Amino acid sequence: MTWIKICGITNIEDGLKAASLGVDALGFIFAPSPRRVEPEMARMIIRALPKTLLRVGVFVNEEGKEVWRIAQYCGINALQFHGEESPEYCREFIQPVFKAIRIRDSESLREMERYGDVSILLDAYSPVQAGGAGVPFPWEIALKAKEKREFILSGGLNPGNVREAIQKVRPWGVDVCSGVEEVPGKKDLLRMTEFVKEVKRADGATR
Repeated sequence: MTWIKICGITNIEDGLKAASLGVDALGFIFAPSPRRVEPEMARMIIRALPKTLLRVGVFVNEEGKEVWRIAQYCGINALQFHGEESPEYCREFIQPVFKAIRIRDSESLREMERYGDVSILLDAYSPVQAGGAGVPFPWEIALKAKEKREFILSGGLNPGNVREAIQKVRPWGVDVCSGVEEVPGKKDLLRMTEFVKEVKRADGATR
């Protein structure tokens, strides 16, 4: 079954709705973003969530000590780095780490090789923001990445294209943010529900 993460959770209502759909992980953004959440709010949301859910803190070029502090305070149990964090930096943490590789073209895949055993998330490059821009990248590039290693697919996914993405690329997991929103920072229950259904339909068709 394809692993599912819904990112950009900013309030308890959205967190509980997303968790009720049976997703594997929720993402909390602590970097500058329309979906940024303050640690105090993230802590409140996380305390209301099922303990089995992976709670992923998303950071961009943050000081390691600050990442540790926020993770401990909020109850974050996985980390996602969306900046220029080095492989050495990613390995400093005891929590599972996902390193985002922002794809401009097939040359961007060379960046994956530097990270060895660190889990990889492929996202579309945007000059405006690191992640959550709703911009897709050519899945042909993701297919080339698949020849090298497993990864989480992100970048412009939504209920209307995630089934095709899974059937074509067969990633280990998918990550959605803006594709299931009403407005930045506010999730749409119907879109989240349809997204999860489409992932399950894709899984059934690719077995």
